[in-house]
Amino acid sequence: MLNQIRGLHHVTSIAGDAAANNAFFTRTLGLRRVKKTVNFDAPDVYHLYYGDEAGTPGSVMTYFPFPGSRSGRPGTGEVGTTVFAVPEGAIGYWTERLTAARVDGLLEDTLLGQKRLHFAGPDGDGFALLEAPGDTRAPWTGTDVPADVAIRGFHSTTLRLRDGGATGELLRFMGYQQLESGEGFTRYQIDGGNGAHVIDVEVMPNIAHGVSGAGSVHHVAFAVENRAAQLEVRKALMDTGFQVTPVIDRDYFYAIYFRTPGGILFEIATNEPGFDRDEDTAHLGEALKLPSQHAHLRPYLETHLPKLEG
Repeated sequence: MLNQIRGLHHVTSIAGDAAANNAFFTRTLGLRRVKKTVNFDAPDVYHLYYGDEAGTPGSVMTYFPFPGSRSGRPGTGEVGTTVFAVPEGAIGYWTERLTAARVDGLLEDTLLGQKRLHFAGPDGDGFALLEAPGDTRAPWTGTDVPADVAIRGFHSTTLRLRDGGATGELLRFMGYQQLESGEGFTRYQIDGGNGAHVIDVEVMPNIAHGVSGAGSVHHVAFAVENRAAQLEVRKALMDTGFQVTPVIDRDYFYAIYFRTPGGILFEIATNEPGFDRDEDTAHLGEALKLPSQHAHLRPYLETHLPKLEG
């Protein structure tokens, strides 16, 4: 069993309209845009990162906004819900705020004894806010959302699968302990994790495989402290039979990728070097930052990428 993984690092999804995506996360949810860059493989498309003040691993939601992309079709073999942690008693505030903002899909429920508020993102993305007592992570305060109800970071992701057995085995190998089950869900958690250290597996045996598109999660990234720990994880996964990519430099972290038995793309990302490697913390997310291989495209990109507020 691995002991290097500390919880989630980031979650990356697909969007349609970049401006609507930016407004939703910065204005409606009150997160900070911590990086404005481009997709390594499609540089005419943004890669936008939202999180807490510093883009702390475990707080960062990222997006590839492909203009005109078709909507995804929800199903199995994908992330069903990305869950953000808020303080105890905050659900009432968020219900009023999201209602006033005309956010779709508002629904309160409880899962394994914890109160949640479901809502949809601009592309129908599946989100929830969960009241997490004792979460001491600091929120981003440069917004109109009061600090005592603001989002702390991720609580968890829900993996939606037709069969959870093999993925559960993988999660246990990755250092997650199986906790409780009920209502078709099984919860896994890393002891002493980074605050974003819960994974819920929802088994839906009669639901067809999802089709990726706007509103779909592209991949889920798990955090390790540094490159040495990442290489240890990579070797262990490969020794177990997984096909893992070589290490890829993503400028703000180093990444490896592999496909889970249920079809979901997992990434292992380093906490180093962080989002302040090319911008100081006070000005994160303000300037367009380009990977070195795309630097020559700056004159074109600065005139053709959609304008974003903030």
